[in-house]
Amino acid sequence: MRQRKVKNVEKRIAEHNQYLIEDPKEKKGKWQQVFGNNNPIFAEFGSGKGQFIITLAEQNPDRNYIAIECRKSIILRVLEKAKENDFSNIVALYENISDVNEYFERDELSGIYLNFSDPWPKNRHAKRRLTSSKYLDGYKKIIKPGCCIEVKTDRNDLFAFTVNEFQKTDMKVMELTDDLHSTDLEARLVTTEYEDKFHGGGKKINYCKMQVK
Repeated sequence: MRQRKVKNVEKRIAEHNQYLIEDPKEKKGKWQQVFGNNNPIFAEFGSGKGQFIITLAEQNPDRNYIAIECRKSIILRVLEKAKENDFSNIVALYENISDVNEYFERDELSGIYLNFSDPWPKNRHAKRRLTSSKYLDGYKKIIKPGCCIEVKTDRNDLFAFTVNEFQKTDMKVMELTDDLHSTDLEARLVTTEYEDKFHGGGKKINYCKMQVK
């Protein structure tokens, strides 16, 4: 979906820089220090406008969250919401991450969320999908054993690809459905902006949760 140009985006981001990590690769192995506590850390790759991760930060003050987004006008929304709520358990990265191991140390995260990621529908772009084996191999290293990766998408083709990629790993299937909102999982899961729009329009939402051994 094409985003409208946001006026003065650089200036507005600078006004919220207490939540923006400008040198994230230097924080590898030091994210606990960034938050100033030993609470578990969760990351959302492709946070969009932040409805999902901001809600999690509000509901779970004993957890830390990292919102990762590669579009300035969109990451601005996350920063604004964090400042508006005066949260101390969330930071944001304006990054297009191709190798997660450049940013996080082994076992540094307690969970990863991949919500409505870019499907990269052409086969030649499959390696760019955030659920490709290239990325999964990286996630497995930076997530603590016993913790999970959660995926949501409205794209059946991406979901089929994702499930196939997961099946190549030694991760354990915890939850798997091609119609999330028809299950009892719905009541305990936080939604995203895209999810509300798609589900409201009658689309089924695919969901899976995989545990790292």
